[in-house]
Amino acid sequence: MRVVALVPGGIGDQILFFPTLDDLKRSYPNAQLDVVVEPRSKAAYRVSKSVNDVLTFDYKDRNSLADWSNLVGTIRDREYDAVITVGQSWLMGLLLWLMGIPTRVGYKGKGAGFLTDSVPFQPNKYVAAVYHDLLQPFGIKTPCPELAVNILKPDIQWSQNEQKRLGVNETGYILINAGSSEVSLTALDKLYPLKSWQQIIQECQQKQPDLPVVVIQGSENEQIRRSSLLERTPGIKVTSPDNIGKLAAMIGGASLMLSTDDPLLHLSVAVQTYTIALFGPTDPAKVLPKSDKFLPIISPTGQMADISPQTVLDKIWGG
Repeated sequence: MRVVALVPGGIGDQILFFPTLDDLKRSYPNAQLDVVVEPRSKAAYRVSKSVNDVLTFDYKDRNSLADWSNLVGTIRDREYDAVITVGQSWLMGLLLWLMGIPTRVGYKGKGAGFLTDSVPFQPNKYVAAVYHDLLQPFGIKTPCPELAVNILKPDIQWSQNEQKRLGVNETGYILINAGSSEVSLTALDKLYPLKSWQQIIQECQQKQPDLPVVVIQGSENEQIRRSSLLERTPGIKVTSPDNIGKLAAMIGGASLMLSTDDPLLHLSVAVQTYTIALFGPTDPAKVLPKSDKFLPIISPTGQMADISPQTVLDKIWGG
């Protein structure tokens, strides 16, 4: 069986879709599973254990009729037996019908008339579980499995060497993701002030001087924030993994991860690192599974900046 999944969205959306792909592969071990994702999200599949091929299409671009026709043609040429879509638009339903794939699975609602099978869309659930519902037409009705990633051996080795370079390989470390990797600096409701991070880090250094603090540095905007954080808080260490596998390995080696609402949270869940996550406007129930290992702190105002550093510190020391 050849199956293709159309999954718009960022890296976080892709990681949340992994349990669906993994369960489909578990039930149909000989199936070939491909995905069509936005170019910015292709990197997520470095840590997928179930996908054979990753195709790219910029769903959010101002695509011409020719662009959509090329996508339909590419999919038709591969002669898939089934297609899964997380999109709910009338256009997406039409495209699936034009692709000529025998089994077309999606959610009830707009465009469902073009599908062969549809399932109810339940947006208030954990997003990974919402995606997993799409497997019901394949006869898979088990609960959504936990997030899981496959970290390549070279990425594990890089992380081990990086921990030695930072001098944290024997002590463990607190890992901090101080800024969102998929929002701009103008998205203030998802950013946490540097002065608040400074207070949190300084108290961690005072109470646990033998447990180093490591900050993840990624995009250019993040580098600006990390540089300011370094100036404000001497003694912290910086790591700059250049792919998602190395990131996952570094997160997996941490004793604790502190993070804003960010796709890196899903990696932390997948590698089972104890995590404290700060939330502004997002409902944590939709992006974090229920577990004592993953603790959300919710802003009283919907603005992440309004979470007091003391609230975070109380969660760290109180567990």
